[in-house]
Amino acid sequence: MTLTTTKRHALATVTLAALLAAGLTAAMAQPGFSPIDQSNPEKSGQDTNMRPYPTPPTATPLDKLPLDKLKLPAGFKSEVWSHGHPGARTMVRGDKGTIFMGTRQIGRVYAIVDKDGRREPKVLLQGLNQPNGLEFRNGALYVFAINRVFRYDNIEDKLDNPGEPVELTEKFNLPDTVHHNWKYVAFGPDGKLYVQVGSNCNICEVNPGTHGQIRRYNADGSGMEIVARGVRNTVGFDWHPETQELWFTDNGRDWAGNDGPQDELNRIPKGREGARFGFPYCHANGIPDPDIKVPDPCAGVILPAALTGPHAAGLGIKFYTGSMFPQTYRNVGFIARRGSWNREQKFGYDVVLARPQADGTATIEPFMTGLLDTAKNEFYGRPTYVFQMPDGAMLVSDEQNGAVYRISAGASR
Repeated sequence: MTLTTTKRHALATVTLAALLAAGLTAAMAQPGFSPIDQSNPEKSGQDTNMRPYPTPPTATPLDKLPLDKLKLPAGFKSEVWSHGHPGARTMVRGDKGTIFMGTRQIGRVYAIVDKDGRREPKVLLQGLNQPNGLEFRNGALYVFAINRVFRYDNIEDKLDNPGEPVELTEKFNLPDTVHHNWKYVAFGPDGKLYVQVGSNCNICEVNPGTHGQIRRYNADGSGMEIVARGVRNTVGFDWHPETQELWFTDNGRDWAGNDGPQDELNRIPKGREGARFGFPYCHANGIPDPDIKVPDPCAGVILPAALTGPHAAGLGIKFYTGSMFPQTYRNVGFIARRGSWNREQKFGYDVVLARPQADGTATIEPFMTGLLDTAKNEFYGRPTYVFQMPDGAMLVSDEQNGAVYRISAGASR
């Protein structure tokens, strides 16, 4: 090592130490913090000992799953569709019926196939860095893991040996982030691949050209456009079946109080692609941030279509287009709320409905409850994604238990 390199290394060490010291409060309060974070847990009035709940590395045995706790509207039924896949999150379906499932902390991608009338999960890929973002198109599985992008061609013919993927990382050129670095992706009705790039902090000023966005690309990673800015962390979006407008959930910031700012359900009106949705200056229905203050923080911001609750952690959203459920559920959004950690009285841990209104807003109402005991302040599962099957049934993944529940209406199939 040369003397110049040594000096540079020493300077980098001192600089990092200064940044870490400046963000020490946030670091103590929130593991995985960013050095540029401007959180102030002591000022929030919350218990600063709160920590995110770790995802279990093993799946809950079948006879211990909380199926008996699930509550649904009259006429609906829940059953265990699959289990034995720890960290279950994102779900996409291949052309031949394989369900591919992404994870976050577990670092795996699963393939769930029907075998002898039973569903059998297998570890398809492992050792990846938070492969939460999955999509399937033309026989290929797209895997977004932090800032690396892979495409596995003809994957359903190679479930026993996926082989070497086509790497598209350089084409997509996604920034690595310290905080909200797991991805969510989906092909839109325009054939473009939409990609979430979260904020690189709990609360801080971000570069609107780099972080806190939803982007869209051609399938090969070319032609990048930003379709939404000021988005703290969306891990779920879908297009309204009739208007084709993009709706997305957005997780609100932590350490600003037990009751908010509430999480959001947003809609990008036609012709407003690239607009701002508030982060980090404006939250919920026009609440200025208490730590980052600027004049007129909500000026020009598109306010939410609906609020989805304090620290509720809304993740996947799917608009229902099937015929199994009653007609009143058609074109209604189903949102999986993973549940709070930065709230003393727990909130969420369920699936809610978002009913779009003629004025572009939505009303929120319960659908699948029972995984949270408010009296005991305990949760028994964490819904993370929803997926509509060809027969019209809805699948709900439970990250906490490593399971998927099937929600049906009428006779079970």
